[in-house]
This record gives sequence, C-alpha cells and structure tokens, in this order.
Amino acid sequence: MASMDQREWKRKVAELPRAPGVYLFRGPGGEVLYVGKASSLRDRVRSYFQAPRNLPYKARRLQREAVDLEVIQTATVAEALILEDALIKKHRPRYNLRLRDDKRYPYLKLTKERFPRVQVVRRREEDGARYFGPFTSSRAMRRALKLAHRLFPIRTCNLDLDKKKLARPCLLYQLGRCAGPCAGLVSQEEYARHVEGAALIFQGRVGEVMERLREEMTRAAAEERFEHAAQLRDQIRALERIRQRQAVALPEPADLDAVGVAVEGEQGYGTVLIVRGGRLLGREGFPLRLPPETSPAEALEEFLDRYYTRTTALPGEVALPLPISDPEGLSAYLSSRRGSRVGVQVPKRGDRRRLVELAQRNARLSLRRATAEQLAAEEEALEELAQALGLEVRPWRIEAFDISNLKGKEATGSMVVFVGGKPRPDAYRRFRVRIAGKPDDYAMMHEVLTRRLAHGLAELSDPSLPGGKFSELPDLILVDGGKGQLAVALRALDEQGLSGIEVAALAKREELVYLPGRPTPVRLPRDSAALKLLQRIRDEAHRFAVDYHRRLRGRRTLESFLDSVPGIGPRRRELLLTRFGSLDGLRQASLEELLSVPGLPREVAHRLYKVLHPTPGSPRNREHAS
Repeated sequence: MASMDQREWKRKVAELPRAPGVYLFRGPGGEVLYVGKASSLRDRVRSYFQAPRNLPYKARRLQREAVDLEVIQTATVAEALILEDALIKKHRPRYNLRLRDDKRYPYLKLTKERFPRVQVVRRREEDGARYFGPFTSSRAMRRALKLAHRLFPIRTCNLDLDKKKLARPCLLYQLGRCAGPCAGLVSQEEYARHVEGAALIFQGRVGEVMERLREEMTRAAAEERFEHAAQLRDQIRALERIRQRQAVALPEPADLDAVGVAVEGEQGYGTVLIVRGGRLLGREGFPLRLPPETSPAEALEEFLDRYYTRTTALPGEVALPLPISDPEGLSAYLSSRRGSRVGVQVPKRGDRRRLVELAQRNARLSLRRATAEQLAAEEEALEELAQALGLEVRPWRIEAFDISNLKGKEATGSMVVFVGGKPRPDAYRRFRVRIAGKPDDYAMMHEVLTRRLAHGLAELSDPSLPGGKFSELPDLILVDGGKGQLAVALRALDEQGLSGIEVAALAKREELVYLPGRPTPVRLPRDSAALKLLQRIRDEAHRFAVDYHRRLRGRRTLESFLDSVPGIGPRRRELLLTRFGSLDGLRQASLEELLSVPGLPREVAHRLYKVLHPTPGSPRNREHAS
C-alpha cells in the first residue's frame, strides 16, 4: 500500500464528518496501527497533521507510518467508545495502551433464570445476566461472596429448575445457606429480594443492604415472627461492624471513583479507589503496556476507556488527576450505562482532591514495585515470550501439564506452576487419572485439565472452601504436544467457561510452539530466553509426572510383595507403605528399622527381613525376593 502525500491526507480529512465515531490508522501492510474515538472525527483526525514539532511522539510516528485511514461513524460518543474497545481487542494495535493482565480478572455473575445463581466467570457476555467486577483481588471477591451467602440464601447448584423439581432440598437448605427453590420452598418474589440484596453486596452498597434488612426486621416483628426478626438484627449488627472497618472518605454519602495513573517508559499503572456511600471500599489496580513516549495524560485517557468498558461498578462521579480531551463523552457513556448522570471532573481542592492524590500515590508505588520486579532475567523472558507468541497478557503465572502412563496403567497427570518465570513447587499438583481401558493421552489430558479448572472455579465460587490450592487461575497453560493436545486444552477451557486464558503446546522433537488460531506453529530461536523458559517448564512438568508415576508403580509392586508375606494384612501393609514407600526403600531398611515400626510384631519383622534378605540356596526366599 503506497503512502499518501500531504495533499491526499488533507483531502481525506476534509471529507470526514463532524460527527462521533472511530478512526483507524493503517500501515503499509494493511495492519491497524492505532484505533481512536472522537466526538468530531474531522477535528480529531486533523489534529494529527499539525507541524511535527507540536505533536506528541505517538502522533509523529503515525504521521510517518500510516498510509491509510478508515473511519466508522456512530450515533453517539458512547457508542464510539464501545466500538473502539472492541476494535482494540480485535486488532491489538501497536500504538494503543493495553491492560496487561486483562484476562486474569474474574467477574461475579448472577444468571438470568427464574431463580438466579452466582457464578465466577472470566469474561462478560451479552446473555442477559448481571455481572459484577472485574475483581483484581480474588480475596476481595471471596469476601463479597462469603458475605452475600451468609446474608442471602442464594443457590449454588447447577439444577435446571424449569425442568426439575426435587422432593426435598439438599443439606445447604438445612444449614440456612439456600432458600430451597429446587423443592418449591421459596416464592420467586421472595427469592428475587435475596438476589437484589446479594447484588448490592457485590456493588459494595452495604448501607443500602442494612436499610433493606431493617425494613424486613420491622415487618417480621410486626407480624410476630420474632425468631426471624432476631436473625435479621444479628445480620444488621454484623454489617455495622463491617462498615466501621471501612474508612470514611467523604463527608456525604457519595459514590465516587478516584483515578490515578503513573507512567515510566513503556510501563504504566492505573489505579481506581472505589468510594461508595462516602466510604472507601477498596482499590483496583491494573498494569499497563504503553507505546513509547506515552504521556501521563494520554495514558490516563486510554486507561479510562479500557477500564470503564469492562467494569460493572459504576459511580456517580469520576475524579481525575489530569484533564482529558472529551470528559463529556466519557460522562455520556457512563451515564447511559448507569441510568443516571455520572460527573467527570478534575477536583482542585478538598476531600475529592485528597482522594485523587491518594490514588496517584498508589499508582506510583505499584508501578515502582512492578518495574523493580521486571528487572530480573525471568521477567525479561516472560516479556519476550509474550511478544514472540503474540500473547495478549504477560504470562505471570504459567501452568504446565503432562501425562505419564505405562500402556494406560497407573496413569498420572502433573501440574507445575511457574510464577514470574520461577518454579513454585508448593503450587505443584498431582492427579491420578481415573480413565480406564486403552491408553488415550488426549482423554487423560482433558480429564486432568478439566479437574484442575473445575477445582479452581469451585474454590472461587464457594466461600466455605479454604482458598489456596487451585483458586488462582493461570495466565498461560502449556501442554506437552502438538495440535491435538492444544485442541484438547482449548476444549477443556471452553467447557469450563474459561476460554480467555492463553494456551500453547510445545512439541518435543522440533521444539515448535502451537497456538490457537494459527495454521502453522511458531519456531522460536534456539538461543532465545523465551524458548529456554518454555523448555524448562515443560521438562519440569514431565519430570514431576514421571516421578509420581514411578512412585505409584513402586507402591503397587510393594503392595503385591507384602501380600505374599505371612502375617502382613491390609493394616500392617499400610504401615509399611507409609514408612518405606517402595520395595527398594524396604530392602534398604535394617532389621532395627523394621522392629521399630509401630504395630509390627517382632516375629513378623524378622520374617519380613529374612524374605527381603534371603540366604543363598533358599527356594522359598528366592521366590519372595524376586
């Protein structure tokens, strides 16, 4: 595509409408270099063609590299913002800011059913359900879930209540954690009140929840349902204790987001302090990937666009540290989604200014921490890996999976975890594959991945489960193999509703990397840090799987051997298995060690030692020893 000269650009700009819309600058190969939105397409695009000395770095680069322009007119600025976000996700332009860890963050979802349930999901869909998030802290999300379940008995099961009605409810009903819609024990209207209460909790509107509970307590007392009224009183007191722990941020009960942004080179950090009802509820923080020489004002403007097209928690006010070019457009978009006016301003003084300064300090501190961490070699390898594979996120947490079996027997799966490019052995997990019959590596891999992902979603969804084993989901899943194993991993993720997680398969012989949506594999340079990191992770997963497989085979061999020794039954066999682990371990044991095993009689210990260390020429002992 040949570059246009200045006269062609001016003619093209002059033909643009003074209307809202989205514009795309394209490079020589037709690739999208930058996507922007505007309340006036003509005025905004014209600003890119001033004298270069008056332009920021990004505009100067676009002026040199762009060879064509495409515009899409919209009815409103709010529509332009939505379309801009969709196009950025689709094309991932070089000169647009990206939330670096965008796909990691979960949402809480209230399903669109007669009796809705709460789910933890990784992406929002246009399915009529209600979404809350994204939550950058899984701990904060679990706290909200736990509180909502304690106050409002919403079901967590997957039953289709339009098709199935049970004769009696499950144990959760008896524990007071479910209202029992499966057995017709609650009306749709009463259940809807529970759902609305949970939604308020997810939005951080504890004060409104307390008002609702007070009204219900008054009604219950008037109707002489004193036990229910007492339960509501206890719930209100628990909420009062929570509110006392939330710092008062504003003298009036306002809903406000205070935004901060920090920039250093091509790294950035955006922070949002969330104030609801005048109280500071928490903070959301997002690492940013920036084009070179991005100014704080440019980073702020794009961060606002990316953040508010994803979040569901919309305030009545947005307080900014710097002016943006189109505050009215952002206000219109947020107002249309919230259903009431949302003000966007840069406070000059007072409590709102103090909150913005606090958000700025948080952003700078988080960026310093992130920048210091990225100096390590492991971080450089992660960055190289993200770029080489075209990943949308820097894979901070990588989980690798491998299968080990002997003709389908004693099949095991391994999961190893690397965080920040370093192994995290305490997060490693082993799986005994349950599939029986012919060896099928694809089916085994599907089972292991499904179980790991299902455990993770269960831990995130059920606040009664202790978190830790699987609740942190990966940025990248690495499987050992080629296209087949890649397809298996993608299917497992899709079945669990987690298709936003990045996946790659590394084939052993040629060390080729297979990626979704690419017909040909990626061949990384043999000396690249990215390939060495992938190999290290893959080999660790293989070592871990084989080690577990050998241990299981050794245990099975030991079990078979012990069954042939008189005087050793199931209980004593388990004692010896626990103490020595394998036949080799048992053979290395001295007589004194055998005699010290609790619950093993002296005569049995002596008999076992003779069997393990037969005298020459003894047929019986030779038979046992073999």
